[in-house]
Amino acid sequence: MRRRDIITMLGGVAAAWARIARAQSVAKRKPLIGFLSAQPRLAAAVVVSAFLDGMRDAGYEDGRNVDIAYRFADGRFERLPALAQELVALKPDVVLASSATPAALAARQATQTIPIVCPTLVDEVANGLVESDARPGGNVTGLSLYVEGMNGKLVELITDMVAHASRIALLNNSAETTVGEFQHDAQSAASARSVQLVSVDARTPDDLEGAFDRIGKMDVQAVLLIGGSMFFGQRNRIAALASQARLPSIYPYREFVVAGGLASYGVSTRDNHRRSAVYVDKILKGTNPIDLPIEFPTKLELVINLKTAKALGLTIPPMLLARADEVIE
Repeated sequence: MRRRDIITMLGGVAAAWARIARAQSVAKRKPLIGFLSAQPRLAAAVVVSAFLDGMRDAGYEDGRNVDIAYRFADGRFERLPALAQELVALKPDVVLASSATPAALAARQATQTIPIVCPTLVDEVANGLVESDARPGGNVTGLSLYVEGMNGKLVELITDMVAHASRIALLNNSAETTVGEFQHDAQSAASARSVQLVSVDARTPDDLEGAFDRIGKMDVQAVLLIGGSMFFGQRNRIAALASQARLPSIYPYREFVVAGGLASYGVSTRDNHRRSAVYVDKILKGTNPIDLPIEFPTKLELVINLKTAKALGLTIPPMLLARADEVIE
């Protein structure tokens, strides 16, 4: 064999090995998950931990057989679109939009091809995220955070715990698209119990102290907060402000009660995030989001903080304590 032929043959072998090496590198690439949250990193720790627990149950461990890229908006919704674009630029296999509808909307605006799983969907059809709950019809799927009538139950809980309550401050965030539906549920229940709701708006963390200043001048007997990502990230501060105002405060989520609020009744954000790992696993194994219907929670949890009740001079009815899923003492 001539020298030129040998060199040509060796060059071809080298090129073949290079192609094989590149193919093996691609084959060994770990799946990448983008985690998008409107909350500060510390405030989101509880749901991040729940999601990672769910991923471990499904056989995944961050850094070993899957990689997770995190982006936190620190309670500033206006940052979500840019953070979503950052994640999409990384070409993840799936995006977990952790913080309710705003994060899912930002992720959907950034990509209509990469699958998006949202553990905390609210009013997802009206917001254009899915065509229907049974068949999402696009790249978004996940779990609902809202059960019809839930906010009405929160009003009932206040009147059961604070017997003299006739005026209740309703703290909401008009920057979130679902606030109208939430208010309607709460207002209907308040009217049925002859209770007046006084709406107070707080759109950013900087608005919270001013909102509680206004609440303190309204002659109300309690505070009802309706859900929102910004509020969730500011739960410690909100519970402290309610305590300073000496007002019983009722919330949709357990984490507010752990922070010092009086009571909560609603869907478990931890359970939804853990369960969302099942959706992520199915997508990583090839399932199309179109074939993953929106899942609805089957259980609402009642949590009561007895320490807070005692500090406010309230006696919790034994019937409520018996119904509680958790009592914090």
